Amino acid sequence: MFHVVLYQPEIPPNTGNIIRLCANTGAQLHLIEPLGFSISNRELRRAGLDYADAVRLCCHADIDAFIEEASPERTFMFSTKHTQRHSDCRFRAGDALVFGPETRGLPEDIRHRVPNERRGTLPMCPSSRSLNLANAVSVAVFEAWRQCGYPGSA
Repeated sequence: MFHVVLYQPEIPPNTGNIIRLCANTGAQLHLIEPLGFSISNRELRRAGLDYADAVRLCCHADIDAFIEEASPERTFMFSTKHTQRHSDCRFRAGDALVFGPETRGLPEDIRHRVPNERRGTLPMCPSSRSLNLANAVSVAVFEAWRQCGYPGSA
């Protein structure tokens, strides 16, 4: 349905929770190296529970390798530095949703690879800095899935 892309994720429990999200929404998970942890990390497995076998997980050497290997229809970049709300993006099946690492977000050169209409942000109170990565990915994936009519759901 969708490609969820974590660019250089750093915190194993976040990625574990996103594994569970992808398993439950039919999304494919892509991890862009370098990772801040080992795929066999105990915390990653604990957070992903027994869902790891139910998700398609691919690792890529860099963002260019992901684009070449996965060939997503379109790519959306998410950042607190963008101004278009995630709910104003128009998603369709096959889209890739890209999120940056927990401590620094997506680098500017990566964010600017897509046109403005494919740069999303999640609204927050002005005093807030950012959301937890797993929460942000969940909000964006469910909005994209909603727009497509929740295909594959029960």
